[in-house]
Amino acid sequence: MSGRLTGRVAFITGAARGQGRAHAVRMASEGADVIAVDIAGPLPACVPYPSATPEDLKETVRLVEATGRRVLSSAVDTRDHEGLKKVVDDGVAEFGRLDIIVANAGITAPHAWNAITPEEFRDVVDVNLTGTWNTVMAGAQHIVDGGRGGSIILISSAAGVKLQPFMIHYTASKHAVTGMARAFAAELGTHSIRVNSVHPGPVVTAMGSPEMVEGIAKAAEVDGNHALLNVLTPFLPTWVAQPEDIADAVCWLASDESKMVTAQAISVDQGSTHF
Repeated sequence: MSGRLTGRVAFITGAARGQGRAHAVRMASEGADVIAVDIAGPLPACVPYPSATPEDLKETVRLVEATGRRVLSSAVDTRDHEGLKKVVDDGVAEFGRLDIIVANAGITAPHAWNAITPEEFRDVVDVNLTGTWNTVMAGAQHIVDGGRGGSIILISSAAGVKLQPFMIHYTASKHAVTGMARAFAAELGTHSIRVNSVHPGPVVTAMGSPEMVEGIAKAAEVDGNHALLNVLTPFLPTWVAQPEDIADAVCWLASDESKMVTAQAISVDQGSTHF
């Protein structure tokens, strides 16, 4: 433990498992207290992989507390603006400050372009884009009011730099998140708040589950364009990252080591967006 985040407070969404849990545990191990949020319940019907559970969120709490740091957890849908705001307000009242926001929650559902329904498109964009905006809006004023500056990290995707085949709604939402990070960076910079986006490639999480792989393969069969399956081919021999690999980059962006870095799209994708 280096204590790079000692005394700071981080607000993290999608914290029950996967990347969100990895961010929470890593930041706690560096000295931060954590406000952890997850829907911890049913996801929209279009999502092919299992939802996080209340038990998953409790395990994140256990792991954060095992580092010796404090954690406040809540089951909230990021589409619920007022619900998120209340959680952050309560967290700041308890911990005394807010320094870091990690907008990590997101969903996807693989389909060929002409198989995506209006409801599915709306669900993916609402969670990935509106939910990300809600997350920033729930916490950014607290960072401004603290007068110490801070760091906001929006989790986009390789699909926010290049594209993810057979996920037009996901690709559109993640490109929008990339632009949102830059726009927030421009306006919040006057308060010494840095805003960056992180763009993982394949990661070992529920979103990278066998159900997802099968769904993408089926979409390719329907579309008949198998060449698109190769557009995110990595350069490195390790094709799939662990959540902790992404947490390394996110923790760096949260720390003072990246104090001059803002409005950047940081790819952690084994080079796959440059193939």
